[in-house]
Amino acid sequence: MIELEQVSVRFHDRTILDNISVSLTEHRIGVVGDNGSGKSTFARLLNGLLLPDLGTVEVNNLDTRDDGKDVRSQVGFLFQNPDNQIVMPTVAEDLALGLKPHKLTGAEQSHRVSVTLDRFSLTHLADRSAHLLSGGEKQLVALAGVMVTQPQILVCDEPTTLLDRRNAAHVMRLIGELPCQVIVITHHVEHLNDFDRVLVIADGRISDDGPPGETIPRYLETLA
Repeated sequence: MIELEQVSVRFHDRTILDNISVSLTEHRIGVVGDNGSGKSTFARLLNGLLLPDLGTVEVNNLDTRDDGKDVRSQVGFLFQNPDNQIVMPTVAEDLALGLKPHKLTGAEQSHRVSVTLDRFSLTHLADRSAHLLSGGEKQLVALAGVMVTQPQILVCDEPTTLLDRRNAAHVMRLIGELPCQVIVITHHVEHLNDFDRVLVIADGRISDDGPPGETIPRYLETLA
């Protein structure tokens, strides 16, 4: 569970998020909002990539300010651009890199990588150069690179923005099937219809919160 209590984030003279208090407990949660609304800042708070100026963010009773390393071991983060996450030459090497802090034996590491590659249908790309893959393949590698560490929570910040419709649907289907808690920040509201809960962020505050069948239509009305 992620708990935000009276959280505010400021940048110079601008307030990005203003006094947000919310508990995130559902299995699949979507977050939507206009560009500049603060939703990406909200996402980065959830695993300690960004610390609040005021208030607290806790993950399973761990404070992101005091327990950042432990928080990040529990909360995986998938960026919009997979090139920001893929750093090793080959796909298999990139997945293995994420396991270094886990102090696994060589056999355990190889098994974890193999199982994860198979899970995301990437086995045939194991020895390929990760940076020469298609956009959809890269995003799958980035997702696999996060999930190989077996996080309890996955936060995705606009994971389909750079993908075509087919690849976006495929990535979102895989994300939706994950056993861990998933929080997806997106402007593609059509991907959130089957989610348990959708938050709407506007002007740095949560302006709506509830089932997607209720919040999404209200949000779309504001865009008309």
